[in-house]
Amino acid sequence: MTTVRQPTMFIPHGGGPCFWMAFPPPFGPHAWDGLRDYLAGLIKSLPERPKAFVVVTAHWEEAQPTVSAAGAPGMLYDYYGFPPHTYQLKYPAPGAPAIAAEVKGLIAAAGLEVGENAERGFDHGVFVPFLIIDPQAQIPVVMLSLQRDLDPALHIAVGKALAPLRDRGIAIVGSGMSFHDLRRFRDGDGRASQTFDAWLDETLTKSDPATREQRLARWSEAPAARACHPREEHLLPLMVVVGAAEASAGAVSFREAIGGKTISAFRFG
Repeated sequence: MTTVRQPTMFIPHGGGPCFWMAFPPPFGPHAWDGLRDYLAGLIKSLPERPKAFVVVTAHWEEAQPTVSAAGAPGMLYDYYGFPPHTYQLKYPAPGAPAIAAEVKGLIAAAGLEVGENAERGFDHGVFVPFLIIDPQAQIPVVMLSLQRDLDPALHIAVGKALAPLRDRGIAIVGSGMSFHDLRRFRDGDGRASQTFDAWLDETLTKSDPATREQRLARWSEAPAARACHPREEHLLPLMVVVGAAEASAGAVSFREAIGGKTISAFRFG
């Protein structure tokens, strides 16, 4: 039996536990429905059911890229001020210590520093979207942290190291947001998000692989970049995804205005 190469994907994970809440304007009760539908159809859109997901989460930063090695990760409710029922969400997907060891080995073999954490639970950058993606929690999930310095070139290099996993039926997912300025999410002004999203679209879907890596390494020079990402932790998972994409072509897999802000997902391969 042959294994089909899996794509790499950058997905929006929404705002906190958004799929289990009603939001006032400018969001409204159905603002996140389109994103929910996209996430719910993600597995069916893949060439075959993944053997595992390696998920780079915007909500985990360490001094060096760090791999979750827990066999049965717990829950990490790393959001604040939400309704009590959102702290009862459970995502009992298994970890995959053997795949975690492979992830660690690939990063080390590329000459990069790498760590391991056998205790960390699923943060909301993982359990919120994956409760929609795989509600039966059957596919193993291995988390990978960002490096705290948020160097885009370093994260592209990490992604390149992980590319061989794709040929083993393992899907590499970056969980973040294409727009992430919480101070402006409710102001109703979508111009900055539209401008930066247009730059992302050109970079990721219309540039050759070398050019897109060069442009992403200088992402902060893009139009409206800092207006959309005052701090770039929600964009950095994209860099790992692009590194792992190698020569795979990029495409928009989701795009919608949510609360007036353009939010996009991208897929490679």
